[in-house]
Amino acid sequence: MSYYVYILTNKPDGVLYIGFTNYLERRIKEHKTKQVKGFTYKYNLSKLVYFEEFENSFEAFQRERQMKKWKRQWKLNLINEMNPEWKDLSKDWYTD
Repeated sequence: MSYYVYILTNKPDGVLYIGFTNYLERRIKEHKTKQVKGFTYKYNLSKLVYFEEFENSFEAFQRERQMKKWKRQWKLNLINEMNPEWKDLSKDWYTD
């Protein structure tokens, strides 16, 4: 089983949300279809711009907590390094 830490946004350089899940595709679909009420719903965050995969939940959870404490610029640097065009990495995952 894999675990993931991910970053969602609404636009390049916009509001950021960091999450943790054991099923990335399902979780992102929940965000995209507004099934998750709260921060991501309020700010319309559904664009997956970054994710990391882990083999155990503790490492992923620790990484999520670490990243949430980071300065905003560090998070932007991480996204820009992996996804400089801020493309939605999940845009081709769903057909409906």
